[in-house]
Amino acid sequence: MTFKKHNRGLVACLALSLLVALTAGNALASATITIVNNNAAGVGFNDPAPRAPVGGNPGLTLGDQRLFIFQYGANKWGNILTSSVPILVRSQFAAQTCTATSAVLGSTGALTIHRDFAGAPFTGTWYQQSLANRLNGTDLSAANPDMTSTFNSNIDLGCFGPGLLWYYGTDGLEGANIELLPVIMHELGHGLGFASQTNASSGAYNGGFPTAYDHFLMDNTLGLHWDQITQAQRAASAISINHLVWDGARGKAEAAAVLGARPQLQVNSPGAIAGNYDVQTASFGPAITLGGFTGDVVLAEDGTVPINDVCEPITNGGSLVGKFALVDRGICTFVSKALAVQAAGASGMIVVNNVAAGLPGMGGADPSITIPCIGISLADGNAIKAQLGGGVNVTILLNPALKAGADNSGRPFMFAPNPVQSGSSVSHWDVSASPNLLMEPAINNDLHDTIDITHGAFVDIGWFPETVPVTLDEFTALGQADGVLVRWHFTDLADVGTITLERAIDANGPWAPQQTELGQEAAVTTALDTSAEPGVTYYYHLRITDRRGQKSVVGQTYGQRLTEALRISLLNPNPNPVVGGVTALRYRIGQAGHVKLTITDVSGRQVRTLQDEAVRAGEHVQQWDGKNNQGSAVAAGVYFVRLQSTLGVKTQRVTVVR
Repeated sequence: MTFKKHNRGLVACLALSLLVALTAGNALASATITIVNNNAAGVGFNDPAPRAPVGGNPGLTLGDQRLFIFQYGANKWGNILTSSVPILVRSQFAAQTCTATSAVLGSTGALTIHRDFAGAPFTGTWYQQSLANRLNGTDLSAANPDMTSTFNSNIDLGCFGPGLLWYYGTDGLEGANIELLPVIMHELGHGLGFASQTNASSGAYNGGFPTAYDHFLMDNTLGLHWDQITQAQRAASAISINHLVWDGARGKAEAAAVLGARPQLQVNSPGAIAGNYDVQTASFGPAITLGGFTGDVVLAEDGTVPINDVCEPITNGGSLVGKFALVDRGICTFVSKALAVQAAGASGMIVVNNVAAGLPGMGGADPSITIPCIGISLADGNAIKAQLGGGVNVTILLNPALKAGADNSGRPFMFAPNPVQSGSSVSHWDVSASPNLLMEPAINNDLHDTIDITHGAFVDIGWFPETVPVTLDEFTALGQADGVLVRWHFTDLADVGTITLERAIDANGPWAPQQTELGQEAAVTTALDTSAEPGVTYYYHLRITDRRGQKSVVGQTYGQRLTEALRISLLNPNPNPVVGGVTALRYRIGQAGHVKLTITDVSGRQVRTLQDEAVRAGEHVQQWDGKNNQGSAVAAGVYFVRLQSTLGVKTQRVTVVR
């Protein structure tokens, strides 16, 4: 597999990459990974060009610095994994493809694959050499190194552009250069097993058998894994865009802890198209927030066919003032579109893709862009355009009930573009993940030397076969006058050793342990965070150690302590969206009194009264089954939960999917 970089603002494309570890491995884990120098004298790892030490790398020649950083990355992996069999990586620097717009950074592949050996978790299944050796306890191919890696020496010649050279430091301070360390860790990750040997274009197994990796690839439209479906179904799944997911228990659990809230376009009205739509966020403009940005949508025009791509001067600028400009993708850059509609007075930009598959890339950079910008699919854009005559109102927001880079069941997406991208498709996490993951097909400046949810995938495929997944049934946070009440319940506590509640003021951290007052409500554990400041949103997760010493992070929720003037709270419905089932509506009221809990549609019409009575002070839960007052199922779309009492009114959005 290859690792590529494209000159598109700050985004660089990989074809094989490695990790970021919020979830740490066992402190006792150890594997010996050795870099085998495959370069001839005077080149690559043996290049004698003098260099000054840089960023923790003490090498005094170019070759020494290269070899040091390679071994440094190998040691990072070695401290995470456990294997009694040494892992050998045959490595070299060599000239590879590099232009001003695209470059192959590196490529890695296992030399041998093995099946049906003693210790294999699955029969009739290929395992890459290093993992097979770890499971068997012996070297099954002693004559061969475990993998071979090649990295592009042309980068140091400036082939990719002025200043874009390899950075050999360990400190992550690469500036405008290309940090080599995450590229090394990315490539090692593929060689260690984060890759399918199945042909993504044809769906054909290698030699007629699936890989261990394939056992955890699921097509979520079929509800079946790649080892359970036909060759034709695998080929279709590989280009399914947001329908190929990872279904391993540990990978899903770590995705729940690491991935942030999902950005969405919420159409509030008209009811015919109301609901939540997938979006691609832009690399420029303000960050999308939980509160979101709301506005009416107007189609921008420039008078030159195609008239809606705003690649020429806008002709209906007066109509865009204070509105979200709907713009077609075209030949000009996303940045130029954003600058044009912003100059016309638009409060946001929505770009409609110009091809049937996927979402527009939305790359580029310009610090002067201050309006939120997103991209949507061609089909969703056409649906919005068809309703513009009657007015369309939308909100661009983060949905904390769903994860960025995962499906609605929390299974992380795999990269499955249409058409297949050789060396990238299937064997990477999807680019929709946020924060960025090292095993995506795109490298970003915020990646460095950790392994994020890839650790969970490695647990699933067998690198940590002794680990038992620990999962949560419930994890919520409810604001009260005396603090934030966090509640959790594990599916099975038998494997849980220690639990630490950690808090942050941002969904991506940094996290710190909290001293709290613990309580118990039947099987549910409660922790009252009395140090929470009123009016501040806090995020919480649990850091656990299982009985084998394996550490992980599970769950994420958020809450806000009530101020004196705010003694009523209504949590986000759970689950949300509601897919043909029941959602729980949990609220808290600071003093006894009369409450009315209702469901209304986007026009404000009341469709269901769930509660209209006096209640005691404290926490309450009601269930909504997606039906109206007449007992009929409501139509799919966006609805509002409204809680009214003498202490005030609270609302939450809930989406019904049919």
